[in-house]
Amino acid sequence: MSNTNDLINRINDAYSHLSRGQKLLASYITDNYDKAAFLTAAKLGEVVGVSESTVVRFAMHLGYKGYPEFQSALEELVRGKLNSMQRMEVTYGRISQSKILETVLNSDADKIHSTLEKLDDNAFELAVDTILNARSIYIIGTRSCAPLASFLAFYFTLMFENVRLLSTNSASEIFEQMVRIGREDVIIGISFPRYSMRTLKAMEFANNRSAKVITLTDSVHSPMNLYSSCNLIADSDMASIVDSLVAPLSVINALIVALCMKKQGEVGQTLETLEQIWDEYQVYGNDEINYIDDSIRMRYGKVGDAGTYE
Repeated sequence: MSNTNDLINRINDAYSHLSRGQKLLASYITDNYDKAAFLTAAKLGEVVGVSESTVVRFAMHLGYKGYPEFQSALEELVRGKLNSMQRMEVTYGRISQSKILETVLNSDADKIHSTLEKLDDNAFELAVDTILNARSIYIIGTRSCAPLASFLAFYFTLMFENVRLLSTNSASEIFEQMVRIGREDVIIGISFPRYSMRTLKAMEFANNRSAKVITLTDSVHSPMNLYSSCNLIADSDMASIVDSLVAPLSVINALIVALCMKKQGEVGQTLETLEQIWDEYQVYGNDEINYIDDSIRMRYGKVGDAGTYE
């Protein structure tokens, strides 16, 4: 859709020509689009009091190819606008208590498959090349996206010398950490609904200083794409009690693997050095679990006279 108001405009333009049942649908959707976006055609018809076929004809009357395309327009309309309580209400309305595990895992699997279909291979390759050629790599993600940013930064640190995970406690701190960013650098911004203004401002700051900007977000309509020259799109579920970021994490995994493949020699040397350091300083030696003869041996230091571990 060209913009998120397109659906409402279509409804308003077509209203006078709708049947009685379709007008009921139009009124319900206009007033309750945040909930209607997550209903099947049959469920929407049940809620409004019309048949499923009426719902489908309504969608086609508005110019959509069918209900799935109409529902996508609805989802785009509500993207980023639901508060936490609304998200919880919508989730409880969609999931049966007895099928929570099945529903959530199937939903996450669907998002990975749909992400694979819509992710632009050229954009992915551009992201890989841009990161490889960058002098410094800045990474930012706030709230529920912060673990994704931290995960990405952890593995990037094994591959690159100048990786900076931006602390997002305050806007001023972000700009202070980016004060030296320039045209030879790249920033990777990760943000999903509800979108982060701090992440957006950081990307604007980087763009204004001619740095390369890569975004990982959920839609071509995301505000995160305003300053980005390379957009990686991954599906997320913004209408849930928790944010589902399984698909974005899969894209991050793919990015890490692709870069490791490009830098196999350097990464291998780094890992060998780390193994030596971990062994020398007993980083893992005192708390790892070993399986021996089907039993578990905990590796601790020997017990001292006082009964404490040395």
